[in-house]
Amino acid sequence: MLPLLKLGTLALKTLSKPVASRLKQQAAIHPRFRQLIVNMAQSNHQITTKMQRRIYGHATDVEIRPLNEEKAVQAAVDLIGELFVFSVAGLLLIFEVQRSARSEARKEELRKKDLEAMRQRNDELAEEVEILKHRFEELEQLARGRGLTGILNFKNIISSKEDGKTEKTA
Repeated sequence: MLPLLKLGTLALKTLSKPVASRLKQQAAIHPRFRQLIVNMAQSNHQITTKMQRRIYGHATDVEIRPLNEEKAVQAAVDLIGELFVFSVAGLLLIFEVQRSARSEARKEELRKKDLEAMRQRNDELAEEVEILKHRFEELEQLARGRGLTGILNFKNIISSKEDGKTEKTA
């Protein structure tokens, strides 16, 4: 599924360029929108020219001539097209980051579950070890109480009990 998702985002980025071109064409034709983008382009021209003059150390208090209408429209539609493509790419990037974060969160949750299962198993094994230690201590005390012959008799008692169990089950 991952390659299809990546392919889909790439296709969406590619399709956004013709959409931006169509948007640029329509923006230049529509009269009310045309005046809005001319004003936007003139403002952008003023700001960028002042910034460039400051960067290069030129005087900034000089009058900046406005762009003619066709240049303003062209600059504005280019800006709109680039903003559209950039917005689509930005949204796709955000989507990809969120998808990756969700994937990592799922992996982390699985790691936590596995770790908890291992801890639980470790606790169970530790409990079994304690039980076996306790039984072993009981056997040692029994053996000390009876001496060396007690140990040998104890083994015989265990053998006879096991034989009795096999006879009962058979």
